[in-house]
Amino acid sequence: MDITSFIIYCFIVTFTPGPTNIVILSTVHNYGPKKAMEYTYGATIAFGVLLGISAMLNTVLITFIPKILMGMQIIGTIYMLYLAYQIYKMDTSETTDNKTGTFISGFLTQFLNPKVVLFTMTVIPSFILPYYTDTTTVTISVIAITIVGFLAFITWVLFGAILKNFLQKHTRLVNVIMALSLLYATIMIWM
Repeated sequence: MDITSFIIYCFIVTFTPGPTNIVILSTVHNYGPKKAMEYTYGATIAFGVLLGISAMLNTVLITFIPKILMGMQIIGTIYMLYLAYQIYKMDTSETTDNKTGTFISGFLTQFLNPKVVLFTMTVIPSFILPYYTDTTTVTISVIAITIVGFLAFITWVLFGAILKNFLQKHTRLVNVIMALSLLYATIMIWM
């Protein structure tokens, strides 16, 4: 196994902007790091669950991948457009009960996030299973990749917390940029 390519792939996919990272940054910006961490915990657990599902079922999924990918792209696109709209219209001057930054929303979002689904469906069969098929090694790989994902999410929480004052001074601009970034990520799914 080419460990360097594996690590680079994991870091690039998890640390680059995607729906989860953008929602984390937006949640830190609008509701603070504590709320973003709640979302992050849910997203991390779902990420690990998706990796585990991929590791266990990848041979079955290979037969159905085109149908699953198309369905996930459609559902994911609709959901990402909804998130982009919610971020765009967010008004932090009103006190609201934020449903976006919860553990459950972080958990469920991962199952609709095409970037995460595609990553989890490709990383195990591409980098792990061709070389290691024993349960222990596959389990350790799933845990290691989940930790990398968690580190990526934490980085986005920290980035948002460090720049919170700056971001709050430019709330409208930040929300528009976050919404446009999510829209861009949505468009890139179809490219």
